[in-house]
Amino acid sequence: MTKVAFLGLGVMGYPMAGHLAAGGHDVAVYNRSAAKAAQWTAQHGGTSAATPREAAAGAEMVFTCVGNDDDLRSVVLGDNGAFAGMAEGTVFIDNTTASADVARELAATGAERGIAFIDAPVSGGQAGAENGVLTVMCGGDEAAFGRAQPVMDCYARAVTLMGASGAGQLTKMVNQICIAGLVQGLAEGLNFGQKSGLDMEKVIDVISKGAAGSWQMENRGSTMCKGEFEFGFAVDWMRKDLGICFAEANNNGARLPVAHLVDQFYAQVQARGGKRWDTSSLMHLLAND
Repeated sequence: MTKVAFLGLGVMGYPMAGHLAAGGHDVAVYNRSAAKAAQWTAQHGGTSAATPREAAAGAEMVFTCVGNDDDLRSVVLGDNGAFAGMAEGTVFIDNTTASADVARELAATGAERGIAFIDAPVSGGQAGAENGVLTVMCGGDEAAFGRAQPVMDCYARAVTLMGASGAGQLTKMVNQICIAGLVQGLAEGLNFGQKSGLDMEKVIDVISKGAAGSWQMENRGSTMCKGEFEFGFAVDWMRKDLGICFAEANNNGARLPVAHLVDQFYAQVQARGGKRWDTSSLMHLLAND
């Protein structure tokens, strides 16, 4: 059993923290909404704290999953931040999808305090978090990663060290760039099939077994054809992630023409009221033009 803290109990963090508790760890939680933290402790046990610092006090490892760079800094830094409550030799694991710059920044700040910082963004969405089968891409010190990996295994099916600080976030950017193009291609193909009068359940069943197969097709193909989008990974968050990708591409010189195009399509989905729709809602633009 490891004494841990988890900061941020959103749609991802809430079940992830639950898996840590189910794995036998002693979990203290913090959330900006105290009611959500109280709900979590009523369901999973453990304790809740009024500040990140209080949650982190005495913890061997501190996890967080929040919205963006600024949210991350707000729970890590300052008099009430997690670093202020963490002891030398502890490990901070950040599951937020954020920039590589903030990962390197907080890794350097943590190192000054003797705290190891691991950037560990996840892929798998809400369903992956709830089922404990997330893919975790990590950047940071190898020894600290070795200590944290068995604990992260509670909510993951794959946990991999990708390199130094920031490498986890860079890998997640690759993931999001690939998804953007893939989902647009899937939407165009499925819309084409519908307009051709095909039985789309049969189409999906057949082509998912071939070279066109993907997680998106298997998990979103049917709902896309039905026009169901009120679930999953929100368009708002995807656009936030793509913005991080574009900022990094400006630094490294990578060209992202398809990702930029798909980002414009997501802006149109937002304009239609689909800010919280799943990313598969690209289909809505094609089916309802």
